[in-house]
Amino acid sequence: MKPINESESKQDRPKRRYHRRSNKAAKPAAEETPAASGEELVSTPKPSRSRKKTLDEAIAAVIGATAVSEPEKPREKKQSGSRKKNNRPAKENAPAEQAAPAAQAEAPAQEAPRKNQKNSRRRGGNNNNTDPNARVRIIPLGGLHEIGKNMTVYECGEDMFIVDCGLAFPDDEMFGVDVVIPDFTFVEKNKDKIRGIVITHGHEDHIGGLAYLLKTVNIPVYATRLTLALIEGKLKEHGLLGRVKLIEKHPGDHIKLGGFDVELIAVNHSIPDACALAISTKAGLIIQTGDFKVDFTPVAGPVIDLARFGQLGQQGVLALLADSTNAERPGATKSERVVGDTFETLFKKAEDRRIIIATFSSNVHRLQQIVDCCVKHGRKLAVSGRSMVNMVERAAEMGYLNIPEGTLVDLDVLSRYPDNKLVIATTGSQGEPMSALTRMAMNDHRKITVTPNDFIILSASPIPGNEESVTRVINALLRQGAEVIYEKTYDLHTSGHAQQDELKLMLALTKPRFFMPVHGEYKHLKKHCDLAAAMGVPRENMVIGEIGRVVELSPEQITLGGTVPSGSVMVDGLGVGDVGSIVLRDRKHLAQDGLIIVVVAMDSATGEVVSGPDIVSRGFVYVREAEDMMSDARRVCLRAVDRCREQEVQDWGSIKNAIKDQLGQFVWGRTKRSPMILPIIQEV
Repeated sequence: MKPINESESKQDRPKRRYHRRSNKAAKPAAEETPAASGEELVSTPKPSRSRKKTLDEAIAAVIGATAVSEPEKPREKKQSGSRKKNNRPAKENAPAEQAAPAAQAEAPAQEAPRKNQKNSRRRGGNNNNTDPNARVRIIPLGGLHEIGKNMTVYECGEDMFIVDCGLAFPDDEMFGVDVVIPDFTFVEKNKDKIRGIVITHGHEDHIGGLAYLLKTVNIPVYATRLTLALIEGKLKEHGLLGRVKLIEKHPGDHIKLGGFDVELIAVNHSIPDACALAISTKAGLIIQTGDFKVDFTPVAGPVIDLARFGQLGQQGVLALLADSTNAERPGATKSERVVGDTFETLFKKAEDRRIIIATFSSNVHRLQQIVDCCVKHGRKLAVSGRSMVNMVERAAEMGYLNIPEGTLVDLDVLSRYPDNKLVIATTGSQGEPMSALTRMAMNDHRKITVTPNDFIILSASPIPGNEESVTRVINALLRQGAEVIYEKTYDLHTSGHAQQDELKLMLALTKPRFFMPVHGEYKHLKKHCDLAAAMGVPRENMVIGEIGRVVELSPEQITLGGTVPSGSVMVDGLGVGDVGSIVLRDRKHLAQDGLIIVVVAMDSATGEVVSGPDIVSRGFVYVREAEDMMSDARRVCLRAVDRCREQEVQDWGSIKNAIKDQLGQFVWGRTKRSPMILPIIQEV
């Protein structure tokens, strides 16, 4: 790879990705322009800037002081005889079963909407283009009550479009499964209505299932620049590159998809070019935030466009679908620059040791801060792990990573440099079995050997479920004498998802009439509903959706409707969907108790045993150490065959079942185990 130098990167970078520093109060810029000669870019390493504004002040700076009035303190009611008809609140006598599970709250919590009816009537605003009879169907096919495989279908009239198509990683009981993707049955049945798919950003849980979908339906794909580049890599792996229409879009652009108009809005996340969507429909405006956070001091790229969210809130937002991942966490998410400050501290602490940093390969902003520290401290940077190498190459080529010439070196030349001049960025922050860091920990890496002079930094939080794997890797590295630094001791990771204060800010800016939390487990969705209620959204105006359950949205109400085909499809190697619950059950059985194979040769005419039975065991007991039990097992099988002959049973299937049943009882009695038993009868 040819690293690009600093002057090249500044000249080639797209206009929208940078913003000038200013001594004025932090204000989200509507348009970003490249720095002129001599101007200071955010991407250059600078000391972290603290958040001087409170969230309330930030709201006031964006949409005016009136936007931050406390929703839970409603204004006094005023009598008005000229109230417009289409400002009528949701009907109080709506069927209880149509309300969200979150609506089943305590009586005091339900009093707020009644006291605040006038305020709630203003939520969602009026739009002269709204059709009071219009209906929008929102169909989640993934991403609810789970983390991963995000996919949502929007339908209005004869038009449909899709938002995201991600994957999830298998749980511990999905033996042999590589990845899990959404069920595309509903999409296949309606492929003539689908006008395209819009991707919010380039993380695997939003693009990982796209190639599988495009093998089923050939539809145009709309995404921002880096996201589209990552999608191209996926399509190339599946032999689809050149067969699918890929359309690059930028924040502020509009996409016309039949009766839908979709606007992209810049947001902050842990990958560049992330966007929220403002979806204009005949029923009203819907905002889907995608994955977002509020970072007033991003490493690169624009600040989240809070101004645009505020403008849309003033115009009227019918429904808000918002990221719920961190809804349980109070406060606000730390800026990514906090991690850069920590890197600076740790680079000084490392002194003459070699530094190894494990992080997510998709976090380009963090990689940039690693590069900046390498340059400042005179160290060379090497990269290990296929996904990390691919991301660094692609991001540098496109101008998202500014790597000065001579900074990047190959793993093959590490021996040429002393330890105090080296940094290795690697995959494996989640303890993945085949990742580069795990192979280092197990002394299995071909080019890197861990030594007591290594200073290893894990710049990531363990994803729920990965804690044991991460701990195992840390322990293995410590046994080799290396010093390991992880999040419990330093600020080594910051989330890409909004916490409670940022979620409240989004609600205050957009002032939605209806609310639906997305992207999270049930506990996250429920907590997000509680936050929305505290911000003045009536409980009856919220729903917690389910995968495959249609959400019916009109200008007057939001309800849960019927269901569509949905679920999880498991990918195992080249097989897509051929691994189901029965196969997984058998694999689990084999993993837990092992396998016994009984081979018997029988005369096809007389039914007599010609040879055998021979017994082969895998994962049950070691045959040579259990010869007595195996001899007894053979006698049990022979008795089962003899009993069938006495009863004149000639059907091979019945004989196999007899062997299986009687041998199973024998094994359970001797071992209290239930291995899978597979009888095989050979006719002679």
